[in-house]
Amino acid sequence: MTFQTRGFDFLKDVDVRLTVELGRTEMKLKDVLGLAEESVVMLDRLTDELLDVMVNGKLIARGEVVAQGDRFGLRIVELIGQPTSLPREDAA
Repeated sequence: MTFQTRGFDFLKDVDVRLTVELGRTEMKLKDVLGLAEESVVMLDRLTDELLDVMVNGKLIARGEVVAQGDRFGLRIVELIGQPTSLPREDAA
């Protein structure tokens, strides 16, 4: 039996979970249970740092938040494992 494919075309319809990670923190359970509306949780990432883009938990890219109309979006700035990254608009 011969199994022939046209590249990876047969994988294009596979569902994956895309996650964008804003940052992380460690908290004690008592502090988590104390969270309420208006609570602020400090994360380990600075405001100008790129966000991690993961597929099924594996880091594949980094990007930045953009606003498009009344929704948030993500602009991919760097693909992980690629020899060069996309140029940033604010780079000199």
